[in-house]
Amino acid sequence: MANEPNEPGTGALPEGTLPAPKQGRAASMEVRGLAVAAVLRGGQTAAAAARTYGVRERSVQRWLKQFREVGHLRPGRQGGGKPGVERHRDAVFRILAAQPWLSSYGLRDALAAEGIRFSAGTLQRFLKRHGLAGRNNRARALLRQPAQTA
Repeated sequence: MANEPNEPGTGALPEGTLPAPKQGRAASMEVRGLAVAAVLRGGQTAAAAARTYGVRERSVQRWLKQFREVGHLRPGRQGGGKPGVERHRDAVFRILAAQPWLSSYGLRDALAAEGIRFSAGTLQRFLKRHGLAGRNNRARALLRQPAQTA
C-alpha cells in the first residue's frame, strides 16, 4: 500500500488542479487566465471559479474588472512608495547639522518636538540610505556638505 497520489499528506495534487498561490503573492498568469475564462466562457460565478482555483472570490472579481478595462491580466507593480521620512528630509538634515552627534533615538525625539513622528528604526534606515549611519560618519559627512540654501 504505497502512498496514493491523491492521499492527504502526500503532497500530490488531484489531477487538473493547480497549487494555490501563497498569500501575499501575485497569483500566476495561468491561474488568473483560467479563473477569468471559467467566468467569461464557462458561465461559472466568480465564487465558483475562486473555489475551483484556490483563490479569493474578490481576486477573481478584480481580475475580471481588470480584463474588461485594460484587456490583460498581468499583475501590477507592488511597493516602491517613497518613505514618509523623505518628505521631512530638510528638517532631519537641519537638526543633524546643528547636532551631528545625535543617535537615531535622539533624532526621533528632536523631530517629535517639531510634531514629526517616526520610529528610530525608520530614521536609522533613512540615515543609512544617505550615508549617515554612524555618528562619526554623520559628523564628517555633514561637515563636508556645502550649506544647503532654501
